[in-house]
Amino acid sequence: MRNTTKLKTLLLKYTLTFDMDDDGRFFLKLTDKATHQTSLIEGESYSKILAKAYSFLLKDLKGGNFEL
Repeated sequence: MRNTTKLKTLLLKYTLTFDMDDDGRFFLKLTDKATHQTSLIEGESYSKILAKAYSFLLKDLKGGNFEL
C-alpha cells in the first residue's frame, strides 16, 4: 500500500502531527478525533512511522489494546 493511501486512511480517524529532531529521527503524534487520546510513534524514516501508525490503526479498529 502506498504511503499516500495510508496517510489518507489515518486522517479519517486521527489528527496527525509530524516532527523531526536534530538527529533526523521522525516523530508522529496521533490524536484520536473521537476520544482525544494521543499516541506517539517514532522511527528513522517517514515510511517507517507511517507503517507503524497504519498498523496501530488496524489493531485499534480490531479493539486490541495496542501500546507503542
